[in-house]
Amino acid sequence: MKNYFKKMKGGTKEQNSVSIFEVFWSALGAILGISLLHYVAFDYVTDLITESDIKYIIGSFGASAVLVYGIPDSPYSQPRNLVGGHILSAFVGVLCYQLLPTETWLIASIAVAGSLALMQLTHTLHPPGGATALIAVIGSSQVHEIGYLYVLLPVARGTVILLVVALIINNLSKKRCYPKFWI
Repeated sequence: MKNYFKKMKGGTKEQNSVSIFEVFWSALGAILGISLLHYVAFDYVTDLITESDIKYIIGSFGASAVLVYGIPDSPYSQPRNLVGGHILSAFVGVLCYQLLPTETWLIASIAVAGSLALMQLTHTLHPPGGATALIAVIGSSQVHEIGYLYVLLPVARGTVILLVVALIINNLSKKRCYPKFWI
């Protein structure tokens, strides 16, 4: 038991410092990615889902923006993970909502766990994907009504927008190269 708690001690390693240029490129990517996502992708789905649903989804994509623009070298930031993680998680979330009993806490738990397991099995782990699965369960009745269309609009469309911006912005800097791998 003592060894178990010893594992939680952690270390004292400091995070690597980031240059002001890296901060600039990260912030520029996030501004452009989230702006385009909101104004291009979500203008077309406001008749399908509510404004509050869009805020939830933007939250999930905000976490993706931190990954793909802030740490583009991370395995979790690569195109396979970004796109695959969100799409698979959206599918799992919709599937769970449609097939499982009406206890939201249970459906939400299974959707997040199921999306995590599927992302791990398919090597598409992207942490914000868990939120994407969760939104499919806790979203409004309009999210539930569009069913699997949620996977395409707004999730697939949103991930493609974030990816295109990441490809452009992350490669403008001489010190960045994105992606590290596609598949």
